[in-house]
Amino acid sequence: MTSTPEQPTDHVADDVELRSVVDPASVRRAPRYKGFFVVGVVAGIVLGLAFGLYLLSTFDPERDLPLEKPGVWLSVIVLVSTTLTTLIAGLVASIIDRRSMRRRDANRGV
Repeated sequence: MTSTPEQPTDHVADDVELRSVVDPASVRRAPRYKGFFVVGVVAGIVLGLAFGLYLLSTFDPERDLPLEKPGVWLSVIVLVSTTLTTLIAGLVASIIDRRSMRRRDANRGV
């Protein structure tokens, strides 16, 4: 008994058929979380590098405590800023998603 892989159906939904089945007013537009998180990560890396390099460039060994491993300080600053901006991006995406749910529910009630 040989099994053959399942063949996809040849029937593809036509745009006209889809419009007759789906009401465009009831389709909810949800945010793309991946995009928000990618923007949060990139913004965190850029801001963290800028802030970390600024702090390292203003470091004065005579005035401040000795800084033995500046790379570790820079890495920690970049990691913390990336974490914070990613969490903020996720929060913004969830707030936008919640607003779209409210808007969809309000349109249903009308």
